[in-house]
Amino acid sequence: MSIAVVGSGIAGLYTALCAAAQGTEVLLVTKSVLQHSNTWHAQGGIAAVTESSGADSAASHCEDTLAAGAWTGNRAAAEVLCREAGSHILRLQDLGAVFDANPDGSVALAREAAHAARRILHIGGDATGAGIAAALIRAARSHPGITVLENTFAVRLVLTGGAVSGLDVLAAGREQRIDAHTVLLATGGAGELYRHTTNPSGATGDGVALAARAGAETRDEEFFQFHPTALAVPGTPLISEAVRGEGAVLRDARGRRFMHRYHDDAELAPRDVVSRSIVRDLAATGEGTVWLDATGIVRRRGAGFLARRFPGLAAVTAAHGFDWERDLLPVVPAAHYWMGGIATDLSGRTSVPGLYAAGEAACTGVHGANRLASNSLLEGLVFGARAAAACTAEDAGRAWETGTPAGLWKGIRPGPEAPGASCSGTASFQSSREDPTRRRPFQRAALQSLMWEHAGVLRSGSGLREAAGLLDGAAAAPVHSEREPVKALEDANLLTCARLVVAAALRRSSPIGAHFRTDDPQRAPAPQAATADHCPGTLPLTEPV
Repeated sequence: MSIAVVGSGIAGLYTALCAAAQGTEVLLVTKSVLQHSNTWHAQGGIAAVTESSGADSAASHCEDTLAAGAWTGNRAAAEVLCREAGSHILRLQDLGAVFDANPDGSVALAREAAHAARRILHIGGDATGAGIAAALIRAARSHPGITVLENTFAVRLVLTGGAVSGLDVLAAGREQRIDAHTVLLATGGAGELYRHTTNPSGATGDGVALAARAGAETRDEEFFQFHPTALAVPGTPLISEAVRGEGAVLRDARGRRFMHRYHDDAELAPRDVVSRSIVRDLAATGEGTVWLDATGIVRRRGAGFLARRFPGLAAVTAAHGFDWERDLLPVVPAAHYWMGGIATDLSGRTSVPGLYAAGEAACTGVHGANRLASNSLLEGLVFGARAAAACTAEDAGRAWETGTPAGLWKGIRPGPEAPGASCSGTASFQSSREDPTRRRPFQRAALQSLMWEHAGVLRSGSGLREAAGLLDGAAAAPVHSEREPVKALEDANLLTCARLVVAAALRRSSPIGAHFRTDDPQRAPAPQAATADHCPGTLPLTEPV
């Protein structure tokens, strides 16, 4: 039994480990090195109710998850997420993850926005993702049933009779084919769609684009979460929501708190509310940033507390010239997490036989219209483990046509030089809807600006229609493989994902959650949470990229 897992964040690594633990041989493919993932950069923590959570309950966590998602989420998925959290936390500890502890030895718990209780576990104060990923990477590298292929880009899924039969990859400048009947995509999100993002540069929607071009159903693409507080410096590093959980507040250019005008929970309102409120305040004042004030925490907790609780952030802010015990930090909203993605059931199955997805690339509907803080790492664990079980069960009796994973690389069949996509020579999109052959190549920066302006925190029908026309006129043109083929393939994937986001945003005319239409400011009544195990949504791609 064997499967191919694409992606090396928490979902990909944990899926691989869970599958290998069941005797399945796993080929783990990642386009860079294992450490390059959104997971590695995750700061705040992982939400979970464990045996040490006191009066807190999985039911409370579930209700908070559904409420943050504007009651549009899949209740069955939310119940699974919260109910199964504790067992996976224990498994992480068995694998070597060491969560921060209180002086009495109990697990230290933080609180973040829209949570009814302190239930956020963290590592190194604000290095939770790196701590978890490091433990999983050590375990994956040492497991005899897992073969790791780094610097290997998944180019396309191969289908035979409508089912997965292989995976074309790019390595060392050449396409090669892996014959695989079971592929799981755990490639993360697509923050690179936007001008401001907290994601690393590799977050280019590769898995979603790969699946969509293979005909897999996608859903909820319009729901893209913007983190309210990214430091307004090059690279827009995230300032964890846990800082606001400890008492930091937002101020406008005149030093006044403003969030209470928008929501009763002020700075601890759901992320979509806080991000939208910041953008509105900036529009009203004409300023470029708002300010995060953590000085009150210092007054209450004493000098040095911020550095002890958030050592990584203390280093980041200091590196950019800020003393956050005294200075206010300039912050802006930034693209952070894509709630939409490849439609799956609660075991990672997609609409394409043999294709599975987990983590941010997948969409079970668990997050609804807006993800609850610190549920993303947990999602990778819970649904990664479920996908591993389903993959193993379905793939029983199958074998790699080219041998075992340990010898697979030698048996991969060579392919032609890989096509890419050129991004040079054009600073803006050129619309040419009447003739697809006249589409023009684009620059990534132009795409990011277009998405930020027309499909970002605030949207309108006219802006989305303009974006759709410009995206229709854009193309990812082929180049020779020696000219940055990975970047070219990433750009093609970003273009596919941009079309998915804009088309879905146009279809949903009423604002809800992370999707806010300024041309319909009255929120529609919240629908009942979905209960189906599988909540398909489809957007057929009429124009392959």
